[in-house]
Amino acid sequence: MKCKIIEKATDMFLKHGFKSITMDDIANQMGISKKTIYKYYANKEMLVEEATELTHNKIHEVLEGIVAKDLNAVEENFAIRRMFDDLFSSADSTPLFQLKKHYPEIYEKVICKENESCDQLFRQNIEKGIAQGYYRKELDIETAVRFYYTLILNINETTALEKDSQALELLALEYHTRAIATPKGIEELEKQLQINHNN
Repeated sequence: MKCKIIEKATDMFLKHGFKSITMDDIANQMGISKKTIYKYYANKEMLVEEATELTHNKIHEVLEGIVAKDLNAVEENFAIRRMFDDLFSSADSTPLFQLKKHYPEIYEKVICKENESCDQLFRQNIEKGIAQGYYRKELDIETAVRFYYTLILNINETTALEKDSQALELLALEYHTRAIATPKGIEELEKQLQINHNN
């Protein structure tokens, strides 16, 4: 029952927002009593925290699958971008924006985890792109990683609507790629932008 509760709660939080969904809403959707939820979760904050943990784990499981496909570096970044779009396509508002506004302590924990994960992911992608000839060899990798992470984090923290966030993140990916790409990388970027446009 606990697994069913957290899965339903996570789905509802991501679709409608952490603040707007109540314990009553979750109980009603599941056809159970609120008392049953409180048997496993003493308060809503505990439920929100576990929902963010579940989402984090799900994202990184999918990310590992994308990286394992051994796509070229530019293609990989676009595959990751599409994964996030698909995962949060039904969400009204940006999850990080909601957490920062309504659950700042949980938000800080999420950011600590994401900082480390994104740092590693971005660095690996840049190193891969340099080795493949898609990114410039003379790049300062640490600076490129920091710039891109700052862009993406700022978009998620300050953009309320998920659809606006997704549009900005695609622009940020294009900006990031153009800044570090070789002519070969630019050619692949244009290809990926065309594929994205057609979809």
